[in-house]
Amino acid sequence: MHRLLAALLLLAAAAPARAAAPDPGTPAGLTALVKLIDDRQRNQGDWKALCYLEAKEKGKTDVVSELLVFRRDADDKQLFLFTKPKAEAGKGYLRIEKNLWMYDPATGRWERRTERERIGGTDTRRGDLDESKLADEYDAAYVGVEPLGKYQAWHLSLKAKAGVDVAFPQVELWVDQASQNILKRQEVALSGRLMRTAYYPRWKKVHSPSKGGEVWFPEEMRFFDEIEKGNSTLVLIKEIDLRPLEANLFTKAWLEARSR
Repeated sequence: MHRLLAALLLLAAAAPARAAAPDPGTPAGLTALVKLIDDRQRNQGDWKALCYLEAKEKGKTDVVSELLVFRRDADDKQLFLFTKPKAEAGKGYLRIEKNLWMYDPATGRWERRTERERIGGTDTRRGDLDESKLADEYDAAYVGVEPLGKYQAWHLSLKAKAGVDVAFPQVELWVDQASQNILKRQEVALSGRLMRTAYYPRWKKVHSPSKGGEVWFPEEMRFFDEIEKGNSTLVLIKEIDLRPLEANLFTKAWLEARSR
């Protein structure tokens, strides 16, 4: 299934060719490429996105959700608020001071979560909707050039730096040589077991006033659970707003007020 899906998804994956990227075959080029991937997705200001999620779980009815994602990259803060379906509306997550908290309006309780938390029970993690921090969180190694669909991709192998809290300690990345966009990502447990595969068939760029330049984001993401075969999640980023957000938005009180 993944092979067929990859062939279909990658038809639209790469943007028109840009300026030549660093050569990851050299240590300096590898470091520069990882930093370039991060910088392309970095906004340096506030971020609001409306996301559509479609979760498939084997033997169950598909679940469709809408999620508002708020970020303040300068302070490393993040807030999620589910708006649909009705049963999930008001549920949210807040990340402050490197701690992730989940709020359930049905009980009025906050519970601390880990980076491995499945957002809203889907195959999506918090970091999927955050800015890219590969250079800060991982040490990279260059594997080589590999074909992926009709594209030639750099294969990078990343291992988490000591003391850094990430969802998965090892990540395999395939980066399109022409567009420098990530096409595929695989996440591996400490035991070496493959946990999740992700495809990024569509990327889009917007102008960021705070950055004074372009910000790239994956308009479409497809996540496949490699443990529970048949489970997957489609994420579409429908709208982006880069205007400054309310000063008090990233607080438990703000999320609780929206859930009443």
